[in-house]
Amino acid sequence: MKVKKLAAVFLSSVMALGALSGCQTSKSEEKTKKLTKVTLNEVTHSVFYAPQYVAIEKGYFKDEGIDLKVDTGFGADKSMTALISGNADIGFMGPEASIYQYNEGNQDYAVNFAQLTQRAGNFLVSRKKIKNFSWDDIKGKELIGGRKGGMPQMILEYVLKKKKIDPNKDVKMVQNIDFANTSGAFSGGTGDFTVEFEPNATALETQGAGYVVASLGVESGFVPYTTYCAKKSYMKKNPKIIQGFTNAIKKGQEYVTAHSPEEIAAVIGGQFPDVSKNDLITIIKRYKDQDTYKEDPVFSKEGFSLLQDILKNAGELDDSVPFDKLVNNSFAEKAK
Repeated sequence: MKVKKLAAVFLSSVMALGALSGCQTSKSEEKTKKLTKVTLNEVTHSVFYAPQYVAIEKGYFKDEGIDLKVDTGFGADKSMTALISGNADIGFMGPEASIYQYNEGNQDYAVNFAQLTQRAGNFLVSRKKIKNFSWDDIKGKELIGGRKGGMPQMILEYVLKKKKIDPNKDVKMVQNIDFANTSGAFSGGTGDFTVEFEPNATALETQGAGYVVASLGVESGFVPYTTYCAKKSYMKKNPKIIQGFTNAIKKGQEYVTAHSPEEIAAVIGGQFPDVSKNDLITIIKRYKDQDTYKEDPVFSKEGFSLLQDILKNAGELDDSVPFDKLVNNSFAEKAK
């Protein structure tokens, strides 16, 4: 009888545990089912955006109920087109793109709601090793730049003018190469200098095809270089998604601020399978050392004003756009 009773108790316990396990699985499945699919179109895939990839790899978006899909536009114009056409829910690019489409009269225009980086993320790469580089060294040389009206090109022109160099007369500017192909063109023999984001800048050094001689991020100062935006209609219909997305980005920023390049590289390495661990650490350290990453996602009014000054300096903007039209900091402030 005792054996039978013990067996009955054991069977009852097993069934209870099974029921509990089934309940937990059900809750887990329920949580997965509740994830909302969100498509993000990023301007390019770069270590420059480390906090975003930390947020992805650490599961911060899933914690906020977001099943994130990331597409790469390879250019702010293409990323904005994806956003406006409805092929993306959120866009990640230079905020100049939002100013352009607003001035074009788009009624359902894109609004910036979170800022990720606060410096330019590109570097001037020389074909030859220059021991004591001076910006005068590029005079009369062929320089691979960026698309007219794009943030990389405008920052380049902004820096050149600060250095008393006329971008239209003092250098032979090459601007007919697609954003994704500039490093390949340079390694293939085009240009004496090129302007590259990471990991391409370091890759050229590793290959012995070029040498980083200057940082446009350092030379241009603090600039609102890349931000997240969404159409007015999407933000109005989906405030919880925008808030959750911003919360995840803030957590990514906090992680990058608090951890070493080695720790960050260990987290985001899977995002860059073609970049060696040592190169990844070098790149992250380079960006951290120059205060590239913002510690919070708030887009300041001063930054927006500076951005418009840069656009005017490049001849891409005549009249200023009101800050409160194209920037909504309520989600960033709440995340902060």
